[in-house]
Amino acid sequence: MLLTLDVGNTHMVAGIFQGDKLVVRWRIATDPGKTEDEYGVIFLNLLAAAGIDPHQVQAVVISSVVPPLLLALEKFAQKYFKREPLILGPGVKTGMPIKYENPREVGADRIANAVAAYSLYGGPVIVVDFGTATTFCAISAEGEYLGGAIAPGIDTATEALFQRAAKLPRIELVKPPYVIGRNTVASMQAGIIFGFAGQVDAIVRRMKYELPGVQKVVATGGLADLIAPESETIDIVNHELTLEGLRLIYLRNCRG
Repeated sequence: MLLTLDVGNTHMVAGIFQGDKLVVRWRIATDPGKTEDEYGVIFLNLLAAAGIDPHQVQAVVISSVVPPLLLALEKFAQKYFKREPLILGPGVKTGMPIKYENPREVGADRIANAVAAYSLYGGPVIVVDFGTATTFCAISAEGEYLGGAIAPGIDTATEALFQRAAKLPRIELVKPPYVIGRNTVASMQAGIIFGFAGQVDAIVRRMKYELPGVQKVVATGGLADLIAPESETIDIVNHELTLEGLRLIYLRNCRG
């Protein structure tokens, strides 16, 4: 079995693969203050709840955009699974040429998303990842990572709105019945949900203009289900995209 870990600024998504099948998937809060032993307790409990013997985990692969966590997670893999984890970064074989001006600037999660999207849907393909930031990635017909766009994430922008506007309450992020809200909560929900859907469509359409022949626009990330139904350009939601990319990258490295 393969343990895949995608560490974001807000959440860490983990999954266990048996062959090419994702057996179980978890989402936990990212906490750079936790030690390898604290993560050991968390994951041993999660594995036990899923009925998985830790000795069945034969490999660990990690992508992270939170550098302070890498050492703790590396030690966690070594101590609790007796494995040296594959950490997605410079020197790791991805099978995908990176056309960014400085390839080291591209987040590991964006590379994993791109590898999975191209493998699953072909190219050109666009990936929209709804995380702490909303990222847009373009992959060419030849399987090259071309670049993309980065915008504030939904939670990030919404929290800023709460903090800067004293009279606006914290609200539940759900689709309102109308775009013309008739109270403060509905008006905020309309602005956030429909506003972000419009942002996605505007950026994707511009990317399609620069990258003709796009086969699919794939959404992933925790809030993809909220925005995708209101978008005119998103074709499919795949919550396992990053973990699948990590699995593919692991295979490309372990096979030499």
